[in-house]
Amino acid sequence: MSHHNKVYIICRSDFSCTTKASTDHSGLTRQLLDFQHDTVDETDGGYDPFSQLKERFTDFKQRNYVENFTNYQKLAEQQTPEFMVVACADSRVCPTSILGLQPGDAFTVRNVANLVPPYEHGASETTAALEFAVNSLQVPNVLVVGHSRCGGIQALMSMKSKKDDRSSRTFIRDWVSLGKSARLSTEAAAGNLSFESQCRHCEKESINSSLLNLLTYPWIEERVKEGNLNLHGGYYNFIDCTFEKWTLVYRPGLEGGSKYAIKNRSTWS
Repeated sequence: MSHHNKVYIICRSDFSCTTKASTDHSGLTRQLLDFQHDTVDETDGGYDPFSQLKERFTDFKQRNYVENFTNYQKLAEQQTPEFMVVACADSRVCPTSILGLQPGDAFTVRNVANLVPPYEHGASETTAALEFAVNSLQVPNVLVVGHSRCGGIQALMSMKSKKDDRSSRTFIRDWVSLGKSARLSTEAAAGNLSFESQCRHCEKESINSSLLNLLTYPWIEERVKEGNLNLHGGYYNFIDCTFEKWTLVYRPGLEGGSKYAIKNRSTWS
């Protein structure tokens, strides 16, 4: 019987063990602090999902960390990222990989469907990350990155009832409901198209919706008006490996017409 199996059986035989583990982690922390690297084998045999990660970490340390040691020492003291990136949690859409971001380049938060809640929504991991990046790190750019075949957007577009059906509520449903304005815009503009085409339209529409939601945060709106913060949208199509990029222009003093415009739109292919 492996060490891991023993721990599992002990915890299952005493329900209080699992209850206590969720509230008292001092014992686990003590084990980590007392851990000796050469006392326990990393695996009990068989498939180890961490073997590739270990190899990649070792390669990263030799090829990246060691060769750029001076830069990493500076990063150990402080970070001054150029971007705050809001991206999707989808495993196929890693902004670090597709945009070649290096440590220190971007303060990043990822969530389902790369949504930015409006200010009145309250606290979340996304709003906390935005607050820190904009107010503390004072990043000059916020980039919201969406992508093709987004499961979160498909879930948003698939919701049937507009009523609050508690029997069908899930964390995912509640979260993607934040994008309902993008769904309504999509239905108005592309309601006659196929479901797949509507989803693709909504994937881009939701990015713009998130950009507008960013302006509901007083401290973001202030920095944008002062010219100290730029808001950008990005769309990664992993089917043909293209990337669309654009910038939102905010003109609060404009009389008549829209206060918002898109500029610097380009496609990288």
